[in-house]
Amino acid sequence: MTRAGDATHTAPETGRATAQRRILTVLVLAQLLAGAGLAAGITVGALLAEDLLGGPGLSGLPSALFTGGSALAAIAVGKLSQARGRRPGLAAGFAVGALGALGIVAATALESLPLLFASFVIYGSGTATNLQARYAGADLATDATRARSLSYVLLGTTAGAVAGPNLVGPTGVVAEALGLAPLAGPFLLAAAAYGGAALVISLLLRPDPLLEARRMEIAAAEAALTSSSSSSTPSPSPSPSPAAEAAATAADSERHAVAPVPTRIWTADVITGVVVMALTQFVMVGLMTMTPVHMRAHDHTVTVVGVVISLHVAAMFLPAPLSGLLVDKFGTRAVAVSAGLVLLAAGGLAALAPPQSTALVALALILLGLGWSLGLVAGTTVLTTSVPTTVRASVQGQADVAVALSGAAGGLLSGLVFAWIDFRGLGFTLAALSLVVVAAVRPRTARRTVAPASTV
Repeated sequence: MTRAGDATHTAPETGRATAQRRILTVLVLAQLLAGAGLAAGITVGALLAEDLLGGPGLSGLPSALFTGGSALAAIAVGKLSQARGRRPGLAAGFAVGALGALGIVAATALESLPLLFASFVIYGSGTATNLQARYAGADLATDATRARSLSYVLLGTTAGAVAGPNLVGPTGVVAEALGLAPLAGPFLLAAAAYGGAALVISLLLRPDPLLEARRMEIAAAEAALTSSSSSSTPSPSPSPSPAAEAAATAADSERHAVAPVPTRIWTADVITGVVVMALTQFVMVGLMTMTPVHMRAHDHTVTVVGVVISLHVAAMFLPAPLSGLLVDKFGTRAVAVSAGLVLLAAGGLAALAPPQSTALVALALILLGLGWSLGLVAGTTVLTTSVPTTVRASVQGQADVAVALSGAAGGLLSGLVFAWIDFRGLGFTLAALSLVVVAAVRPRTARRTVAPASTV
């Protein structure tokens, strides 16, 4: 009956669903491109460092640098998204990642180690932005579908991330034709992929999911305020003047800004969610970084290494909708514990697998990717459901800093542990660390009761 009024006031229902579908479509398209950029550093970063540095001891350094760079970028992207919205934050992050990839190509041509290392730090911006995009997928989602929504964005990374490692050979041929080192080829692809993702986000991500979520929250608060004042004041009133509207908006904005203050943002559940993501990242990056070095030391070709890494990356992102479904159904705590157990199995199998067995090494990397997916989706869901929109993007950026620094430490230490006690020792060490994930999410004593779907 009041169709026109409904079109305005039921936007949180019908309009929200339409906007969410469009946002997820654009984010998945951007992630299809960004995944190819992400794959370059994963696949050949350690091999490039081993060639330039003359040994495996510091071959984990590029991984440490670009994950450390992603920590810095996570802060910047989070702050820019908080101030201006997801669109400028994500577009800028991908653009900087493309610039870093071009810097790596230039460094290999000039044989400049300082430029190479600096470029890996800048390249890390693409990695951070690739992960920050998952939060944008959850901004407008309902509580019942939030984990699945963010998991669809992770799923979008799959095609590019799986194709990327398999393009090491072809992009190497292109690089050689241009007079560059073959291992620079994947970074040419990364520059084009991250640049394309930046364009997609900049041109198509409308409405901005975070700004739209805030607008809907304010509109709902204003509607509730209007409803309560109209019920207490029976006489009809004319449309409010612009000054009155501005005053109401300012008052509401003030209430909106102050609302989170009484509530602790960094609650025990939020901190535990970050710990789960950080430990999951440490284990995943540590084992993944040294697997190509381990395989090449046992005469596996670069093509075979690329296939194994492709399977690993597919296992990171392809099961994301399943991870989201499990979180929505069983809660973040159960899924986080499962992540620790799967990572434990991955580290143990990697340590025990015969180095010549491509199948077993690949299976260990597949389990590693699956454990990472479970842990990341569980932790991300907590950060999205437990943090208000007024500070959500900046808090999520800070959380991703911890995740990125953990990955940087995993990448750097993995090379040192590998050189000290070989790949088997590294696998057992990371398997033991996976138990900390399980311990971190043990059910706490009943000091308080919370809905299982929103706790870790």
